[in-house]
This record gives sequence, C-alpha cells and structure tokens, in this order.
Amino acid sequence: MDALYTAVATATHGRDGRAVSSDGVLDLALGVPQAMGGNGQGTNPEQLFAAGYAACFGSALGLVGRQAKVDVSDAAVTAEVSIGKQGEGFGLAVILRVELPDSVDEATGRKLVEQAHQVCPYSNATRGNIEVDLVIE
Repeated sequence: MDALYTAVATATHGRDGRAVSSDGVLDLALGVPQAMGGNGQGTNPEQLFAAGYAACFGSALGLVGRQAKVDVSDAAVTAEVSIGKQGEGFGLAVILRVELPDSVDEATGRKLVEQAHQVCPYSNATRGNIEVDLVIE
C-alpha cells in the first residue's frame, strides 16, 4: 500500500486513560462504559471506532455516488459498534445504518451502499474479521 496519510495516536492507561494524537488535535479522556462496570466518564474505543467508521463510510458513499452521478450528499451514516465476549476473549460487531435522501430509490441506494462497503477502508479492514450489517433506512 502506498500510504496517503498516517494518523498517529497514543493511549495511556488503557480504557481508563487518555488518547492523544501526535498533532494534539485529538486529546480525550477515556473511560469504561457503565454497561461494562465503569463510571462512563470519558469516551471509549468503541465510540471512537463508531465515529471513524461512520465518517469513512459516508465518504465512501459520497465517492460512489459521485461516480454514479447520484446525489447522496445529504446521507447520514450511523455506526453501532458492539463489544462482547467471544470465546476466551472479546469481539466486535457493527451495524451501519445508512439514511439516504428521499430522491434516491431503493434499488439505487442498495447498490451504492454495497459499492461503498467495497471501497471503504474500514469495511475492507473488518471484512472477514467481524460481522458488519448494512441497514438502509
């Protein structure tokens, strides 16, 4: 791969620590969610992954929309990232909920979402590793 950009971030103290990007733009307190026994003070890796995946998928959808000459600029992508026990460790599962503009018919929307799933780097990274469900709303 010929890298176009490399993001660098450092996390200290795991889920109850801090995450900081090398340029200082990202500087967040991390906290264990209440559902996992924490106090919920701070963001968590699943929220960060969900935000990144939703943004990346939205960009991929915009790319394939432009290529198909279909305006999806008002689309919204919501990523739901779940963590749970998997064997001896933990695993993730993702639901991507894509809300398309009313002007996009169902068949075209489904095709564009499927194409975006092939283009999106997050989808490519997770393919075959975790379950990712695509839902068009």
